[in-house]
Amino acid sequence: MQGTSDILADIWTSVGGARSALADMKLTGEEPQLPSSFRVAAAAQVSIAAAGLAAAEIWRQRSGEAQQVTVDMRHAVVECRSERYLRVDGKPPPPAWDKIAGVYRVKDSRFVRLHTNFPHHRDAVCKVLNCKAERDDVQAALSQWDGEAFETAAYRAGGVVALMRSYDEWMTTPQAQALSKLPLISIEKIGEAAPKPWPAGERPLAGIRALDLSRVIAGPVAGRTLAAHGADVLLISGPDLPAIPWLTIDTGRGKLTSFVELKSEQGRGTLRNLIATADIFSQGYRPQSIAALGFSPEEAARINPGIISVTLSAYGHAGPWAERRGFDSLVQTTTGFNHAEGLAAGINGPKELPAQMLDHATGYFMAFGAMMARMRQAREGGSWHVRVSLAQTGRWLWGLGRVADGLKTEDLKAETVMPFIEQQPSGFGALHSVKHAAVLSKTPAAWTRPAMPLGSHSPQFPGSDVQVPFSLAKL
Repeated sequence: MQGTSDILADIWTSVGGARSALADMKLTGEEPQLPSSFRVAAAAQVSIAAAGLAAAEIWRQRSGEAQQVTVDMRHAVVECRSERYLRVDGKPPPPAWDKIAGVYRVKDSRFVRLHTNFPHHRDAVCKVLNCKAERDDVQAALSQWDGEAFETAAYRAGGVVALMRSYDEWMTTPQAQALSKLPLISIEKIGEAAPKPWPAGERPLAGIRALDLSRVIAGPVAGRTLAAHGADVLLISGPDLPAIPWLTIDTGRGKLTSFVELKSEQGRGTLRNLIATADIFSQGYRPQSIAALGFSPEEAARINPGIISVTLSAYGHAGPWAERRGFDSLVQTTTGFNHAEGLAAGINGPKELPAQMLDHATGYFMAFGAMMARMRQAREGGSWHVRVSLAQTGRWLWGLGRVADGLKTEDLKAETVMPFIEQQPSGFGALHSVKHAAVLSKTPAAWTRPAMPLGSHSPQFPGSDVQVPFSLAKL
């Protein structure tokens, strides 16, 4: 199996990073760190290291000063489970899942997983099943369905579910075959524009403006990472848009947060004004829905030539599932991880990875891709489009290989996690949260803005005169 330094080198050079920059990277720690048959610790360390090295390289371009980047594997693993270690005024997270979310057996003796944390997704599932939102009722209804038929019907109704597949079964699907032709991180030039110089500042991303239109984990982690290196990150959300409060707190560190109503022309005008002054436009909504509102990457480049657009999807931007909704737990189920972990554990059914690793690693890859594209823009100009997906990150993780007897690894104890925790004020109370695992010797990562309730700020970047309060509708 490849070592983590070689895995990082492959990713770094695949998007045009200079191999010489890798000399400034130091990776510490050893596998395994968590109970899993997959190399989740390697994935955590490498994805965070890629983003940290990109920030250091930007600083070198801006200042001429090189610096060492160190990422400890255990710290990286802890950060890739940051939501479970968050404490607000000393209180631990509430239950993470809706009461009917989870795994069920269906008529053909297979398993399906439901993701019902958002009310409209729960309602869609219950409508298809024609049952109450109670576990016993859902199980009784699912006993009358074959797994793939239910999966198809639920998606058509606007639900988000997954049939558990083995890896071999997943690899025979047209979607897996489409993904096999795509890179882990796609960075494409989509328009012409003059190079934009780096603004003045004392941190790698100082003066860089990033719009964050995302929810849950992957997209918000990307914005949190950009903020850790000094970017002005503005999270766009809305009072009627479902959110998971604990994740909002954990991933909101370092960000401003505003409401913009994209279903109104006035609100779309506000977002166009924000795009016109942004450097990075990162979004995790389905590409079709954001494009229908007038904010495709190509349209963003027309509004602001030279912008970096970053698009997150569940199953990739090609293939028959390109527009399919999804979350980490569902992609794990669909693409073979839950089946493989279950087999490794000797159980008849799915077993989850010990972290939302597809989400977290994809978030760091989003931030990495955004920074690498911004460096290219500064050198050669152009507008750029970065694309990543949970399924493609899963394909990469699978390709890293397996850990023999990895499930015998003891999980991390509280005293092991404590060195990686810091205390910060917030709009929710005192936070105990995970520090960023990429340690830069000259420009230390830090969140200089506290996490705040959604919509706490006007929809404007620092230094802007535009102040128009609106709210965001569902996409």
